[in-house]
Amino acid sequence: MAAHRAGVILSCLLAISILCILAACVIGSAEVSFGDLLEGLRALVSGTPGSLAATLLDLRLTRALTAFVTGGTLALAGVMMQALLRNPLADPYVLGVSGGAAVGALFAMLFFASLWVVDLAAFGGAIAVALLLFLLAYRDLRGGVVEGNASLLLLTGVIVASGCGALVTLILSIAPDSRLRGMVFWMIGDLSGASWRWLPFFVLAGALLFSIKVARAINVLALHADVAATLGIQVNSLRQGLFVCAALLTASAVSTAGSIGFVGLIVPHACRFALGADHRLLLPSATLVGGTFLVLADTIARSILAPQQLPVGVITALIGVPIFLLQLHHMHRR
Repeated sequence: MAAHRAGVILSCLLAISILCILAACVIGSAEVSFGDLLEGLRALVSGTPGSLAATLLDLRLTRALTAFVTGGTLALAGVMMQALLRNPLADPYVLGVSGGAAVGALFAMLFFASLWVVDLAAFGGAIAVALLLFLLAYRDLRGGVVEGNASLLLLTGVIVASGCGALVTLILSIAPDSRLRGMVFWMIGDLSGASWRWLPFFVLAGALLFSIKVARAINVLALHADVAATLGIQVNSLRQGLFVCAALLTASAVSTAGSIGFVGLIVPHACRFALGADHRLLLPSATLVGGTFLVLADTIARSILAPQQLPVGVITALIGVPIFLLQLHHMHRR
């Protein structure tokens, strides 16, 4: 019965995700009818040059898929970070990996680098900070006292994030005025320059497969952290795997779309509140819901003041703040 329920829930969430992606392809400053949508899809599948509708569909579909993979990545990383740190306020950016990405991206922008160089610099900065954190907290990740070690890891991440924040402020203070707008938009989170790339999908698929494989162990770690090792759980390997996957997911998301807030914080809580705390269902559900949420937020960002486009990070924050406050209210009542 439990497996049947999980299958039904995931099937419904997948169907909703597909519908939202198709809706994102239709909605915009230039309308695309359902007939034009079908024609554009046929043109894209066949590889033949199409009409204006097919061109719009290509651009919007690329952006919608990028939004979906970014949102799913952030939500999955949020679930992993909350399980790793056993802290309900943990999100993908709590350890400062996004700060490393910001330093790399802004440094590249400062020297008028091309878009692919900015993406590469952001990914490299995030990985560099993740490696630094892993080296500084390696003993904590291997330790046996989970609560104390999680606090030390969190404190280490906060200190590293503060250092990255200082470097970001320094770069912004010396940047020319012609570059400041692009830098600020990148830091808020923006999908206007999204282009098709396979790496985020590979990173998300690999991390999701790993997380589903160890979902039972994550359940034990989350509920009985102090005695998980006595129950046959390889706590050291599990915590290191969660850390590495969460860092890779965060690096992938930030290098793709900048620092988009609240997705990795509110989506795991919403799914946990609605579906329960079983990570076998929570992990894939949060991935689908996070992707759908960011697709909807990006559709609003590029449509509400069309043809002007807003940073999607602003929309996620405006939606995320009241939702998170509502979640806190319900959690307090329960």
